[in-house]
Amino acid sequence: MELEAEFTTEPFRGEGSPPEHATLARDAALTAGLSVDFGPLGTAARGEREAVLDALPAIARAALDAGATRFTLRLGSATDTAPVGTPVDVLGQLVQQVEQELGSPLAELDRPGKQRAVRLLEERGAFQLRKSVAAVAEALGVTRFTVYNYLNRDTS
Repeated sequence: MELEAEFTTEPFRGEGSPPEHATLARDAALTAGLSVDFGPLGTAARGEREAVLDALPAIARAALDAGATRFTLRLGSATDTAPVGTPVDVLGQLVQQVEQELGSPLAELDRPGKQRAVRLLEERGAFQLRKSVAAVAEALGVTRFTVYNYLNRDTS
């Protein structure tokens, strides 16, 4: 059975080269012989069940030792293809909920409204989903880097 491990490391960096904690986590997955999809928000590593499970401690250790403040992991079968409840469907539902709550399509919100929308989506786990930053950026009418900046904003 093949497994897919999707992991993100934080803090995110919206511009320039990826942070060392992200690249070292990716490298640990590659060293373990896993098939890797590396992106600006997260990494997907696929392989046989035992290979993935055996590699996870080294991947997490590499990220945390290199300065990651958070390591988020989602495991699942690499062959799951259920059409209902896919990440895109879930993200669409979350966006609709936030739009209803804020009373406007995301693209029509002013800057503080867009920042609030990103915070609400983050609180609801939207950014745990692959490719969600790009989808949310499109819905907001901003760049991915703007979404990363909103995510990195100190809200205290």
